[in-house]
Amino acid sequence: MILLANFIIALGKSLALALDVYLWVIIIRALISWVNPDPFNPIVRLLARLTDPVLRPIRRVIPLSIGLDLSPMLAILAIFFVRNFLVASLIEYGYRLKNY
Repeated sequence: MILLANFIIALGKSLALALDVYLWVIIIRALISWVNPDPFNPIVRLLARLTDPVLRPIRRVIPLSIGLDLSPMLAILAIFFVRNFLVASLIEYGYRLKNY
């Protein structure tokens, strides 16, 4: 039971780290978009490839009629929700398994 508990805790902490890294990738992409970056720059292309799968569906749902792209903000809010709900629940469940 201890091995399963440790695995669940490690999974939760790894997921938290991955979400934190992805949060910063989204923030960097949003900041770079303000300065009109070169679309052929490899870093800009990498950021676009990493964030477009998440931001594109949000952009389809939220129209850009206000002239401001809110998709990074909504993605960040979703990351906070997943981190505070799913990750916290996984880690808590792992610690509860350890105590039994």
